[in-house]
Amino acid sequence: MKICVLGAGMVGSVIARDLAQDPEFEVLSCDRSAVSLARVAQHGIATTELDVTNPEALCAAIANSAVVVNAVPGFLGYQTLETVIGAAVPVVDIAFMPEDFFSLNDLARQTDVPAIVDFGVAPGMSNVLVGRAASLLEEVIRCEIVVGGLPRRRSLPWEYTAPFSPVDVLEEYTRPARLVEYGQVVEKRALSEIEELELPIVGTLEAFNTDGLRTLIQTVDAPFMRERTLRYPGYAAKIKLLRDSGFLSTEPRHIKGQDIVPFDVTAALLFDAWKLAVDEPEFTVMQVSVEGLLGGLTRRYTWDLYDEFDAPTGMSSMARTTGFPAAIMARMLARGEISLRGIIPPENIGAMPTLFEQVMKELGNRGVRFVETIEDLPRGIGA
Repeated sequence: MKICVLGAGMVGSVIARDLAQDPEFEVLSCDRSAVSLARVAQHGIATTELDVTNPEALCAAIANSAVVVNAVPGFLGYQTLETVIGAAVPVVDIAFMPEDFFSLNDLARQTDVPAIVDFGVAPGMSNVLVGRAASLLEEVIRCEIVVGGLPRRRSLPWEYTAPFSPVDVLEEYTRPARLVEYGQVVEKRALSEIEELELPIVGTLEAFNTDGLRTLIQTVDAPFMRERTLRYPGYAAKIKLLRDSGFLSTEPRHIKGQDIVPFDVTAALLFDAWKLAVDEPEFTVMQVSVEGLLGGLTRRYTWDLYDEFDAPTGMSSMARTTGFPAAIMARMLARGEISLRGIIPPENIGAMPTLFEQVMKELGNRGVRFVETIEDLPRGIGA
């Protein structure tokens, strides 16, 4: 069976390598960068140069595919996903796009394909775990997600490295953060409400609002939900300085006879400043907490993830924790283990016990493990 992976960056390459371990799959890695494809080809994976913005070329590349994995940058994500669905090919999507996935639901229904969206680590496994908890509770009260990928070595001025496209990272800091408060969806500025948290293993990090709830806003009925990004203390203030000074503006500025977009310049400069060096130690940390009512008590489910760079494979932690869930889903789709059709958010997978257990088992087999804690509190606490 042919599986086509669109995007050969740090995450896309991990997905391709994971899938290529199975002799039942013929994996094709597609990217417009010959350099990125060369790195993938070193692992014996077939590659082809492809501009996904060309619908005809994209359809030709994915022809006869059992599954497509969409791992392109967010600004290319929606158009690419629409083309794949229109070609009637099942798809797993991890492009962090700003558009509404559900606007493609009718198309996916018409072409009779499953389109599993946002299936990375966060969004992705964070949603899966919320969906799991929601399926076990009588009523959900509160969902709290905190997540971050950080270098082990703290190098000034940023103390940060980007394990994927800096453009997608910067967009997290410019998109309004959607939260749910008292049952209403509210928007707050990204990087707002900075709070220091103490987390297992990593110690003190700062958390700030970002737009990471994604489909949970539409699929989970809870009066309180929010997702926050984790960084080393002091990071948010630096990004806010850039943003508030106009360096993240997408409005062109006429400078020395040329129209220049500040965002594009900033992203290009930070691409080098945030570049994750080969074999650089880094880690991913995430905590998902869901509270709700069950049997007269307030029950709290908490999952903690801590994962590090894997030296034997040279895979970064963020690439592993993002890429492995997508690869697992691609396998399940290719093997016909998912009967759903249309746009499928990750929380729907979490609500199905058999699929949930399979995903968690497969992640554990790859060394990505979530520690689950269950607490029962007197009714009302946490509400």
